[in-house]
Amino acid sequence: MAKDYDVVILGGGTGGYVAAIRASQLGLKTAVVERDKLGGTCLHKGCIPSKALLRSAEVYAQSKNAADYGIDVGGIKLNFTQVQSRKNAIVDQLYKGVQHLMKKGKIDVFHGTGRILGPSIFSPMPGTISVEMDDGSENEMLVPTNVIIATGSRPRILDGIPVDGRSILTSDDALLLEDLPKSIIIVGGGVIGIEWASMLADFDVEVTVLEYGNRILPTEDEDISSEINKLLKKRNVHIVTGAKMDVSTLVSSEEGVSIALESGEVFKADKMLVSVGRSANIENIGIENTEIEIENACIKVNRNYQTRESHIYAIGDVIGGMQLAHVASHEGIRAIEHIAGIKQDSLQYENIARCVYSNPEVASVGLTEQQARERDFKTKVGKFPFKAVGKALVHGDTEGFVKIVADEETNDVLGVHIIGPHATDLISEAALGIFLNATPWEIGAAIHPHPSLSEVIGEAALAVEGKALHF
Repeated sequence: MAKDYDVVILGGGTGGYVAAIRASQLGLKTAVVERDKLGGTCLHKGCIPSKALLRSAEVYAQSKNAADYGIDVGGIKLNFTQVQSRKNAIVDQLYKGVQHLMKKGKIDVFHGTGRILGPSIFSPMPGTISVEMDDGSENEMLVPTNVIIATGSRPRILDGIPVDGRSILTSDDALLLEDLPKSIIIVGGGVIGIEWASMLADFDVEVTVLEYGNRILPTEDEDISSEINKLLKKRNVHIVTGAKMDVSTLVSSEEGVSIALESGEVFKADKMLVSVGRSANIENIGIENTEIEIENACIKVNRNYQTRESHIYAIGDVIGGMQLAHVASHEGIRAIEHIAGIKQDSLQYENIARCVYSNPEVASVGLTEQQARERDFKTKVGKFPFKAVGKALVHGDTEGFVKIVADEETNDVLGVHIIGPHATDLISEAALGIFLNATPWEIGAAIHPHPSLSEVIGEAALAVEGKALHF
């Protein structure tokens, strides 16, 4: 028997389950179809487990330097089994929390594979969802007024590099490692690759990063990219840019992996991690039964996240764009509110903060200096180092800086870029400033508590006009 809903959401990841909660708040009868576990990639294979490992790596690295703080600690030893157990416990706790939220919102959850059907006896329009249930029971037929596709993404695979989950890994595979390798080649110097490079270096793994482009973190401001490159090399991470691999030279076995560049230089390691972006999950969900358009291997949507089938929406990684959990959540909220007839402004993607949880952390919002100049802004820039901030010295973590890019004509802040301790926490002040069209003077005039790391933002804002007080 078919079941009617106001909204059926394909995919219970961060974007999908947040959209479901918002739909429930608005009184919409809602169902979520999830073929794996609620929480999706972010909770089980991405944000949360990787950050749990990064935190353990950070504590381990700090412990080795405890003597710098006047604390004598002997026999420091890494227990990677316990590291993984802690990670799993955090994921399990949050997973139970998401399940509770579904029950609290009276949201029906179907565990299985959902596919969109074309016009049928259930509906004259495409959009009925056939759910192949995990438990082997008869397919469920869900008949929604609206559909939201939130099927997420998966690690992208490079042609000629056969991922086997043992010697050649994706980030999904790396999260399941039972033992750390002695050495690893990371293919790709983007956000995920750099986070893994930083983490594994802190775990005493010999790391080589092969980046095809001319710099790592290529979407960040060039000053930030240069600084993280310098600081990772200082920690013995071998970074090779302009690395054009000759995949025909790849050799993989239980003994390890080797590959040569077109230049002839050969790299060898125990394992290889392929980290070259993500691919949208658009296969086997019934898109061929609709008029939905695909563009650049992602679902094409309008400003309200509607596809060409106006009652079918799509959000999150499956539509490309920033492919961040917090972005997917807010796209889901926007889609639901549009369904409910609530007027809203479009998301301003340039005002959304981006974070890299490396050591040191990187965070940014708005335009890079290069992007601002390409758009013909006359720019002025303020920079301030963490080494001039008392709280950073107290913490023993003084590397990095804050860089603020402003419009010389309007004085508006165009972009804020941070590399240093707790950058991913500090960036929210900058994001709020940009959201409110703040000027550097307004940010600098706000009284930041002393001693605090946040002082670095106030000083960088003052530095835009050459008025920094402590440097």
